[in-house]
Amino acid sequence: MCGRFNVTSSSLSDILMELVGLSHPGPDNYNAAPTETVSVLRLDEAGEPEIVPMRWWLTPHWSKEMSTKYSMFNAKSETIEKSAAFKEPFKKRRCVVPITGFYEWARSNNAKLPYYLTPYDAPGMLLGGVWDRWRNRDTGDMVESFAVLTCDANEQLTFVHKRQPVMLSMAEAHRWLDPATPADELAGYCGSGLPVALDAIPVSTHVNNARNKDPRCVEPIGEPVRLEAALPRGVH
Repeated sequence: MCGRFNVTSSSLSDILMELVGLSHPGPDNYNAAPTETVSVLRLDEAGEPEIVPMRWWLTPHWSKEMSTKYSMFNAKSETIEKSAAFKEPFKKRRCVVPITGFYEWARSNNAKLPYYLTPYDAPGMLLGGVWDRWRNRDTGDMVESFAVLTCDANEQLTFVHKRQPVMLSMAEAHRWLDPATPADELAGYCGSGLPVALDAIPVSTHVNNARNKDPRCVEPIGEPVRLEAALPRGVH
């Protein structure tokens, strides 16, 4: 699952400059939550990379209205090609979501303890996503929105959650954006791998409130757990 993440523009500009030669436009958001607008990387109609603001909760182009009735901020990679909402975006409208790190809550007795997962020695990470464009039939207003793909968690991550976002390496991100990349290759990127080593950092319950957007969200309250870079299960 991926339900909250951190966006720090200075860090993400480094990774985006290396990936496509573009800077992250900001703003910083230390606690981005579903339905909020964040910057997403895609290819424009000419095949050139662009960074655009999108709503984090995919609304299919055929939907009658914008709604949060169904959880559309994540898309299960295992069933995405059969989903009425996600199969066409997966085929034609893929995007990359640059983040500095994401949050998960580990269960301990009757409590949920928040962890911030962020690369140990990289400025950020790249998540596989899909997007769509919805138009209000009454007003003509257009909304572009996206969802983050998820998969079974790498065994190192299962102490915080059984699911994880699909994480892409630099090379995989290029192929993910390429409309000519075959479906079987894309499916291979949706395994439970960790392209970079991560630190799982215990943080305070300050992050639990999505209205809190300040750096306190990522302040450690304990020692980090190191998660080593790993290939997806079944890949050696």
